[in-house]
Amino acid sequence: MMKMINLGFVVLVAAVLLTGCGGGDQAAEKSVLRFTAIPDQNTTELQQRFAPFAEYLARELDVEVEYVPARDYQASVEMFRNGDIMLAWFGGLTGVQARVAVPGARAIAQGEADPNYYSYFIAHGDTPLKASEEFPAEIASHTFTFGSESSTSGRLMPEHFIKNNSGKTPSEFFAQPFGFSGSHDKTCELVEAGRFEVGVVNYKVYDRRVADGTTDPAKCRVIWTTPHYADYNFTAHPGLEAKFGAGFTDKLQQVLLGIEESALLEALPRKKLIAAENAEFAGIEAVARELGMVR
Repeated sequence: MMKMINLGFVVLVAAVLLTGCGGGDQAAEKSVLRFTAIPDQNTTELQQRFAPFAEYLARELDVEVEYVPARDYQASVEMFRNGDIMLAWFGGLTGVQARVAVPGARAIAQGEADPNYYSYFIAHGDTPLKASEEFPAEIASHTFTFGSESSTSGRLMPEHFIKNNSGKTPSEFFAQPFGFSGSHDKTCELVEAGRFEVGVVNYKVYDRRVADGTTDPAKCRVIWTTPHYADYNFTAHPGLEAKFGAGFTDKLQQVLLGIEESALLEALPRKKLIAAENAEFAGIEAVARELGMVR
């Protein structure tokens, strides 16, 4: 009888220890805030830029923070949907897609310029296309590339403006099949190299590339600037409250809005962050639903 009691005691102790170990692992897991950003630029550069950003958030929030690179735009939405990441620097479209997929998700911050964002239509220097304030309808006969299929500034809004100005979808408008480069940087490279005669790109990426000498504006010139629209934003997952405690999302928002170091803001890249809310992206959602990119 004594042996049975001892054996039971050993089993009980082992179970408690194992449970304790498992609970410790779960506690450690719960302490990590994982975030991502849509890969609208060179992914290696993004990872380098967001490393100090993650360190800043960890210090200010007193939690472990990890940047998780996204394979592509839709991968960032899927990670958010699955709760693998709980904070993301989205574009206007991916932000809408993520918030539709995760009820209770909140847009909490955006760049100061993001409520009035715009795109450039760019053309190879050897084309006869010139800069104009009017929509360049003549691009219909040229080869054309969008950016990522899920990009707000590189696909959604440009497609909207093409349809609004021509009454046609891109498939109907362009005489030749159009392409998707995958990122704004790649669009600039393809147009400058002459692989596509015309493309559309995020204005910030183009201006940065011209400023740092990566893109030659004589070989890859702006021919049209689109009307303004709302774009990039930080969106927070509702699971943050359960994971880090009530009020954590508001605290996170204040930490983001409090960033003053230009080196940190350059990761986005932005000069200042301001508050954002879901309602500001209602126009983007309406266009996305019209074009079948959100259901």
